[in-house]
Amino acid sequence: GLGAGGHMLVAGAGLEPTVLDFFVAAPTRSNDGSEAELQGIYVSFGDAAQRFHIGPASCGVYGTPAGACEAARRWGTMPLAMLAEPAAALAREGVLVNAGQAYIAKILTDLLTSTPESAALWAPDGRVLREGEIFRHAELGDALSLLGREGAEPFYRGETAAAVRAWLGARGGSVSGEDLAGYRALEREPVRMAYRDREILTNPPPSAGGTLIAYALALLDREPSPPQLAAVVAAMTAAQSERTPEFVEGLDQPGFLGEFLGSRLGSTTHISVIDADGLACSVTCTNGEGSGVFVPGTGIHLNNVMGEEDLNPHGFHLHRPGRRPPSMMAPSIVMRDGEVELVLGSAGSTRIRSALLQTILAVVDRGMGVQEAVSAPRVHFENGVVFAEPGIELLGLESDAEVVRFGELNLFFGGVQAALRRDGSLSGAGDPRRGGVAVSL
Repeated sequence: GLGAGGHMLVAGAGLEPTVLDFFVAAPTRSNDGSEAELQGIYVSFGDAAQRFHIGPASCGVYGTPAGACEAARRWGTMPLAMLAEPAAALAREGVLVNAGQAYIAKILTDLLTSTPESAALWAPDGRVLREGEIFRHAELGDALSLLGREGAEPFYRGETAAAVRAWLGARGGSVSGEDLAGYRALEREPVRMAYRDREILTNPPPSAGGTLIAYALALLDREPSPPQLAAVVAAMTAAQSERTPEFVEGLDQPGFLGEFLGSRLGSTTHISVIDADGLACSVTCTNGEGSGVFVPGTGIHLNNVMGEEDLNPHGFHLHRPGRRPPSMMAPSIVMRDGEVELVLGSAGSTRIRSALLQTILAVVDRGMGVQEAVSAPRVHFENGVVFAEPGIELLGLESDAEVVRFGELNLFFGGVQAALRRDGSLSGAGDPRRGGVAVSL
């Protein structure tokens, strides 16, 4: 969504690997008592539940318009208006809700009906849309056309920005005109690390996910290939234990990544693309779950990033204005002999890092094809609990930690989308947990 943010990694075909950071930024809070409180909701994944926070107080400064325009300027080969129009047409005409979308809408009912504007789109008959019904958002179509014609300017310094600022301000939100006008997409150098005979490229600080994945892979690189499940869970445990207040605060300090690794080692969408020339793009975008705040006349559903416990692990509204919170998003690329081999990324909050870690291990250490690797059952460790999908043999781990077993593959464990280049042929995989698809053009 245009009220969201994300990270993009581009590499291959002789290009210098680059990360484009257009993640949501913390707004400027007045702290004068005029700002709204966060609204808490629980979302059930069937075998586990997670608490989220929504409403005007959860909204940060969006980055997607700036990121899309900067990416198109740097690497695009077609006019932005031409790229935007098919999506704009779909938004105006409407699309059929598929089974996966219907399930997501059902578990997010409290969010999607939290404001009259959201309910009008998602529950026009008093209940959330079901599979086979039409979702239509004409104002989003107009907004996408505006982005194609005029770029990011209206969304940060023009009429759209003014509408967002006024709507949020009247409801206790914190995003100011200065916050929007000062927003920029930022270029960063990716994390680079060796694993087996590969080079892994992933998202650098101040995002947290790439750093923790690199740490886990470095620990596993000490083990024989392929690593046993106990070693994988131990690496997850070590990565989780490092997410301290000092880690979060240090992420945006110069030189943090090298110091961190050196001292220890001695409502998200992902798209992975690779072309015939070996140019690859891995981009993860998120609106969180969404705040429920739709700004009339703009087509924008604002994010709830400032209300995500995973992105604010030590308390809400502690990030200084303009800081990009420590996201788990980690668009990644695996290089082999200087060429792109695997492009991947995932949705899934804190489960992103474990989903990507296990997919990389499946391809690199076990030689799996890309769809087999993406569809393989997963585990996730967090806060002393091992979560496991069916088909995982825990091999004694149950005596060391609490175990939650899921009855089937579940979107709780992320949604990896990947593309693989192996032996001169290209293949792709969409995660069945989230209705992912692979397309060859």
